[in-house]
Amino acid sequence: MRNTTKLKQILLKYDLDLSMEEDGLLKLTLVDKISGSLASFESSSYSNLISRCYAHFLKQIQLEKRPKRKA
Repeated sequence: MRNTTKLKQILLKYDLDLSMEEDGLLKLTLVDKISGSLASFESSSYSNLISRCYAHFLKQIQLEKRPKRKA
């Protein structure tokens, strides 16, 4: 899957902040549009960064689909 496609999917659920440090390290912070929860990722490779964020996105979708346990 292309990075652009992954990014479009991520943007359906999250707002994001992308920045770069002076040493070339990319930093991406995801903010959930509904709950406001944050997740941050760092990498020197844009492709690796998007892949890690997409994996996080898929994991969160799976967690949301699970039925809630009754206490």
